[in-house]
Amino acid sequence: MLIRLLRAHLRPYTRPIVLLVLLQLIQTIATLYLPTLNADIIDQGVVKGDTGYIMRTGGVMIGVTLVQIVCAVGAVYFGARTAMALGRDVRAAVFDQVQSFSAREVGRFGAPSLITRTTNDVQQVQMLVLMTFTLMVSAPIMCVGGIIMALNQDVPLSTLLVVIVPVLGILVSLIVRRMRPLFRTMQGRLDIVNRVLREQITGLRVIRAFVRDRYEQQRFARANDELMDVSLQTGRLMALMFPTVMLVVNVSSVAVLWFGGHRIDSGGMEIGALTAFLSYLMQILMSVMMATFMFMMVPRAEVCAERIQEVLETDSSVVPPTAPVRSLARHGHLELRGADFRYPGAEASVLRGVDLEARPGETTAVIGSTGSGKSTLLGLVPRLFDATGGAVLVDGVDVRKLEPALLARTVGLVPQKPYLFSGSVASNLRYGNPDATDEELWHALEVAQARDFVEQLPEGLAAPVAQGGSNLSGGQRQRLAIARTLVRRPEIYLFDDSFSALDYATDAALRAALARETADATVVIVAQRVSTIRDADRIVVLDEGSVVGTGTHGELMDGNATYREIVLSQLTEEEAA
Repeated sequence: MLIRLLRAHLRPYTRPIVLLVLLQLIQTIATLYLPTLNADIIDQGVVKGDTGYIMRTGGVMIGVTLVQIVCAVGAVYFGARTAMALGRDVRAAVFDQVQSFSAREVGRFGAPSLITRTTNDVQQVQMLVLMTFTLMVSAPIMCVGGIIMALNQDVPLSTLLVVIVPVLGILVSLIVRRMRPLFRTMQGRLDIVNRVLREQITGLRVIRAFVRDRYEQQRFARANDELMDVSLQTGRLMALMFPTVMLVVNVSSVAVLWFGGHRIDSGGMEIGALTAFLSYLMQILMSVMMATFMFMMVPRAEVCAERIQEVLETDSSVVPPTAPVRSLARHGHLELRGADFRYPGAEASVLRGVDLEARPGETTAVIGSTGSGKSTLLGLVPRLFDATGGAVLVDGVDVRKLEPALLARTVGLVPQKPYLFSGSVASNLRYGNPDATDEELWHALEVAQARDFVEQLPEGLAAPVAQGGSNLSGGQRQRLAIARTLVRRPEIYLFDDSFSALDYATDAALRAALARETADATVVIVAQRVSTIRDADRIVVLDEGSVVGTGTHGELMDGNATYREIVLSQLTEEEAA
């Protein structure tokens, strides 16, 4: 998964990567050449007392060092730019993919996990790429080149490398093998911490209202402790890695000095050659250490890449049409024909054979007990998810065949839980129509019964709105959400229990103003409150996902037991009549 992800997103950066590898190659060759020059200074200059040779060779060493520095700086520069660009591209790809998801896919992953995958997981992969470009590219060149240069200094002494390098490789691989499953567990527990924290921040008022502070503290502590436990296990393995490597390095140095000293004593090796060989041994082992450091990062990056790739390879259940319909003959006619919907893995369907028709200039209401599928029914129209059976038609065309932009212009949904974005009142109202004038915004606010409270804000339309509208009351958020849809002026209005937070007087005034504003549009209202929908032209009664009655308030009171039961649970017989 990691290789596939990197291959796909590093392809546009082939030229800087090639330049980076070239710079790393030159830098490594320069690094490998320096010990040989140092050996020559010792053997040809210091031992023979040739000061001129020392000065000339020293000048060459300075030149080689300058080349090494310039190439190292260039390699780090291009490596950092490429790694940062990769992180940006992967984050953008994950974000774009999530934006294409239907409510089904978002529910499958969960918001906390998607946030973690877009931020922390991408950061782990990005860090691996950065370290690869700055360290890992030079490591194999250094290792192979060091072995060649060590053989050039003394072949018999180089036989030590046959033992040292495999031993180090085996020890590192044994530790890395145990780290990979721990990293997978760590990322999963990080998801849990994010989920618990997100729930506690969002539900802070509920926690305070029920005095559940201690319970929530304990819940977060459990999630935090579980993450700490697996992090400690991983940390112990990491802590074991470096002492193991350093033990091999130090034992190897002692062995080289021991056997090299005997070689010099027997006349088979020069002192400068032993110095150079020791330098090459350190370079070889340092390259293995760099590779070791990378191996510590690879297991976690692999797990993160798998989680990222899982998002990127998940196809949305709401697929754009290959040959979309870009225009509609009629305006605002909505029909559901035998619509079914079942969540993946569910035992029963949420909706079963729903037939519904809503015409322009009429108000169609949907009512039913909690869990009867009202919100799911409305979600099928703007394609928050697609029907698993039957069809949803707008102006006689299946919504699955409509161009997404056309469907978005035609249908305006006010969700059950109105969500406002951080910004201002004006920026939220212009979310559906960026070109709306201030006059249009004030008109929409007036219809939504929100003008008064917006005018009372010191900044008016420029008044700040916190994330999710947390600095506003529930009723204010609902009215701003309704005004936002009115600014768009769609042909089909869908109100999903959008009046529940309003008092009766505001509800009545809002419905009266909406009736005038949407006189030529199709209006579908889902509501729990009977007073909100009793004057609708058509009322559809849902019970356990099926339509059990359709008609006016009076007709349903006379002939539908389910509707009558709902009405009488809220109103007296006289009020209902």
